[in-house]
Amino acid sequence: GAGGWSPLVSNKYQWLQIDLGERTEITAVATQGGYGSSDWVTSYLLMFSDSGQNWKQYRQEESIWAFSGNTNADSVVYHKLQHSIKARFLRFVPLDWNPNGRIGMRIEVYGCTYRSEVVGFDGKSCLIYTFNQKLMSALKDVISLKFKTMQSDGILLHREGQNGDHVTLELIKGKLSLLINLGDTKTHPSNAQINITLGSLLDDQHWHSVLIEYFNNQVNFTVDKHTHHFHAKGEFSYLDLEYELSFGGIPVPGKSGTLSRRNFHGCFENIYYNGVNIIDLARRH
Repeated sequence: GAGGWSPLVSNKYQWLQIDLGERTEITAVATQGGYGSSDWVTSYLLMFSDSGQNWKQYRQEESIWAFSGNTNADSVVYHKLQHSIKARFLRFVPLDWNPNGRIGMRIEVYGCTYRSEVVGFDGKSCLIYTFNQKLMSALKDVISLKFKTMQSDGILLHREGQNGDHVTLELIKGKLSLLINLGDTKTHPSNAQINITLGSLLDDQHWHSVLIEYFNNQVNFTVDKHTHHFHAKGEFSYLDLEYELSFGGIPVPGKSGTLSRRNFHGCFENIYYNGVNIIDLARRH
């Protein structure tokens, strides 16, 4: 009706769904009850999705399960989101409402268009970025990206050197594993290999963010806001890496187009290496 959304039946199986038309960064939500009525929602869940099929619940730390709603029909209850949602579809799911009325909602969503560069991998391809040694800062390396997949295994990132040194980021059984191999075990046996695993169920077809920073002998590995700080015993300057990064798989040396191990099958978004937008470069070159 004219006073807002009020479903015919008030029960736990109702929801109000919004299609924003494109992926949007949502920073806050606000609700009211039905205009001039005794219908208002006192608590609700907020769900989000890119496809309208596969939904995820938004969770704020101070209220894990639900957002507090309204206590009357007309006051506006505003919630700033602790971390923004990036999605095309939103669902408001009423949990409780005024016992002397029905479910009734007017809602406002705050945010802006989300700008992103996305590339899809079919499990048979990879993206190779070769960069100029002179542009390279030896002090620090920073790689960031988001990924989305239904596959529980796949290589996200690989970089290797001539003496067996390599850095590999791989999805194994839905968890992300960062493997740093320092090649020659005779020279520095104590830290021949560093293997850090973070996250779980990362093959849920939702976006997950990854940040890898390494400088000197310090590694910071972050997956979805969970960070593992690692201090290598030796010097990271041992890493004799080539000026080439591959995303989505490991190209087999000498056989162009051939890939080893499990390739990544899914999407990457906003890949950055030391501030360089890799997907944008690939599109332009």
